[in-house]
Amino acid sequence: MKTANLQIAIIGAGNMGGAIARGLSKGTLIEAKNIRVSDVSQVNLQVINAFDSEIVVSNSNIDIIKEADIIVLAVKPWLVEVIAKEIESKIDYKKQIIVSIAAGVDFAKLTDYFDTDATMFRVIPNTAIDVLQSVSTISAFNANAEQEELVLSLFAELGKAFLVPEAQLNAFMALSSCGIAYAFRYIRAAMEGGVEMGIYPNVAKEVVIQTLRGAIDLLEANGTHPEVEIDKVTTPGGITIKGLNEMEANGFTNAVIKGLKASHLK
Repeated sequence: MKTANLQIAIIGAGNMGGAIARGLSKGTLIEAKNIRVSDVSQVNLQVINAFDSEIVVSNSNIDIIKEADIIVLAVKPWLVEVIAKEIESKIDYKKQIIVSIAAGVDFAKLTDYFDTDATMFRVIPNTAIDVLQSVSTISAFNANAEQEELVLSLFAELGKAFLVPEAQLNAFMALSSCGIAYAFRYIRAAMEGGVEMGIYPNVAKEVVIQTLRGAIDLLEANGTHPEVEIDKVTTPGGITIKGLNEMEANGFTNAVIKGLKASHLK
């Protein structure tokens, strides 16, 4: 499917829906004038319009899905059924693709809400979507290769996108969507350690952020396993290995793994 005149409708202009609209409007695949967003909140819509006046906003879900090639459900999980009852009879299931970002609403439920012949995608992004650095994990239902590539390319403009089986979606959600909170918690903990050692909090934050940024760039540039990079800075009898051993003695790796598994929906 060519994207030059692709029309996308986003139901929901909250944190995720608004971020998707803003991100796509800054990308190369969809023109801002071809993005339509609906929400019950006029304030949310005003924020979208203030960002880019070419994005079409409306309080009507039915109005924005007319002529749309892709319909994005950017609403809370408990609202998906409510929205579906409103719009399901207005959808052309042979032409329109449904994309849901509602966590926990699986394809079995979505086919009950819409149609078993519908082409649907589930997408789990994380909050870094607002700065075009999301990890978006995508699963497909009744989609052909061209449709899969289209949705992947759209969300790749908002960060990195991965196509996975639905059975793995919740594991990826724990690793990325929940995982970004765990990354923030590490940053906070490292800041507190810095403060205890006499560094001002704002300076400690900058140091930790840049350290993480450097670690990420090294892994990507070298294509190495984290342990390889760790070995480069753990000299025999050095202070780094002492710090690592103390962290492990206090359950660092085990705590991370247990936290991820605790957030993994079965």
